[in-house]
Amino acid sequence: MIKRELAALVAEAIERAQAAEALPQGAVPDILIEPPRRAEWGDYACSVALKMQRSLGRPPMEIASAIAAHLGKALEERPPDDLMVRAVLGVEVAPPGFLNFHLNPDWLRTQVDAILAAGADYGRVPLVTGQRVQVEYVSANPTGPLHVGAGRGAALGDTLANVLERVGYTVEREYYINDAGSRMDAFNASIYALYAQQFGRDEPVPPDGYPGEYMVELARAIAAEHGRRFLELPREEAQRELGRLGMQGILAGIRTDLAAMGVRFDSWYSEQSLFDRGLVQEAIALLRERGYVAEREGAVWFTSSELGEDKDNVLIRSNGVPTYFASDIAYHRDKLVARGFDRAIDIWGADHQGHVPRMKAVLAALGLDPDRLQVIVYQLVNLVRGGKPVRMGKRTGTFVTLREVLQDVGSDAVRFFLVARSPDAMMDFDLDLAKEQSTKNPVYYVQYAHARIASILRLARERAPHLDPRQGDVQLLQHDTELALIRKMRQLPEVVEQAALTLAPHSLPYYAQELATAFHNFYDTPDCRVLTADAALSQARLKLVAACRIVLANTLALIGVSAPEQMVREPDEP
Repeated sequence: MIKRELAALVAEAIERAQAAEALPQGAVPDILIEPPRRAEWGDYACSVALKMQRSLGRPPMEIASAIAAHLGKALEERPPDDLMVRAVLGVEVAPPGFLNFHLNPDWLRTQVDAILAAGADYGRVPLVTGQRVQVEYVSANPTGPLHVGAGRGAALGDTLANVLERVGYTVEREYYINDAGSRMDAFNASIYALYAQQFGRDEPVPPDGYPGEYMVELARAIAAEHGRRFLELPREEAQRELGRLGMQGILAGIRTDLAAMGVRFDSWYSEQSLFDRGLVQEAIALLRERGYVAEREGAVWFTSSELGEDKDNVLIRSNGVPTYFASDIAYHRDKLVARGFDRAIDIWGADHQGHVPRMKAVLAALGLDPDRLQVIVYQLVNLVRGGKPVRMGKRTGTFVTLREVLQDVGSDAVRFFLVARSPDAMMDFDLDLAKEQSTKNPVYYVQYAHARIASILRLARERAPHLDPRQGDVQLLQHDTELALIRKMRQLPEVVEQAALTLAPHSLPYYAQELATAFHNFYDTPDCRVLTADAALSQARLKLVAACRIVLANTLALIGVSAPEQMVREPDEP
């Protein structure tokens, strides 16, 4: 990848400059190569000279000039077919001490052929090999339908899993079913009460229960299928059996909603199974053996304060009931030890923010590297319609379900919008904008670029069947907007790599919009009509748009958004 090659080239130039005493000896910081803020500054910029000024005691411009001079000498000594010789047109020093790299337009044009050759694999980056990572996301309590906030976790998790697969990880996607604990007890009692009400019993839903319309529907369905038989059982047994049936119904709805969103899982892992297999007690016993368990006030505590935490954390309450923290310890030990994942990535809602440090602490207490667990915490989603907040859902009476939003705006808009912001930022989801069929709608804008290309290629086949894009000579692509489009197209592998390294999939929708803009700018330029009287130029431009179609489709696929061949608004003439 060009960025890595440039970083290595800069490192070599610094070493050469120090060996020639053009620069004093000193530590070399990490060399970062990034696109500059403005296109006229080049294709890449490096600020290493600014970082070295203190350790070398020289002005940044002087350091950058020495690096640039020895970088040029390094290129002169390389063979003509070396990637850097072919790709780098030149490097310039810019105040206050930047190295700005310009890529060779002739080499840039060859990237069109490289994209076409890679096809669906374009954007795949060989970053890692032989590593297994588990991504756990959504994992909402099976006590009700998914809300749109859980949808944000679903979109982020599924997109991130796609990205990690693209860089070489073997990824397992998991939904952790929280089917144990006090919330399930409240759920079981609620479904029992609503079931009993179907037969005229005066059975109130508990104050901490679930009285929503979806629960009434569940109870009605169970009553219709099983009749009164659960009323003939002891209450505790009836609640347990009804809760099991109710949870199955909730999970079926969750699976349906996630499938409608294009979200899939390789495994659905039961929290209750951790207790059934004795894994919770086993984990606590190990912590006790390692000296991190204390008993006081009738409860069992993890002494996390010994590991730098502000306070200790309860594992088993004074009433003998384990906490969610206890089962989470067993669950993560199972991930990293029993199942042997190299990394575990959890995607949690903002209400779990405080849970992160204690999970890191307990992994250290178990003798595991805390860095093997990485947690992405996402903020809430505010739904907006007509400029006003939308808070109430039809089926729950309290929150808007993911299903309602999917039915309202469609899966493509839901996934694109929910991934498009950094997880740590609150977001407003404008339902009206998500449905708008205009370029104001970002997902429509990107999809329209793909549909426009599909239309161009379709019309070219119909009206100029003698033209063969495969025979196009990319060196005929000379216009600034053509080169700008190629520059943007070739950034996809870098975007994928960066998203994988930083666990930040929100860069993909942003990149998709930039790529769509580059394409629309090219296509709307009068001097860049695709089909012209010049057959050779037409073939070259058809090859360019065919390559752009691949990059757009691959980017949308990573986000989990469709790449339509046609849309309501018909593209212009090519």
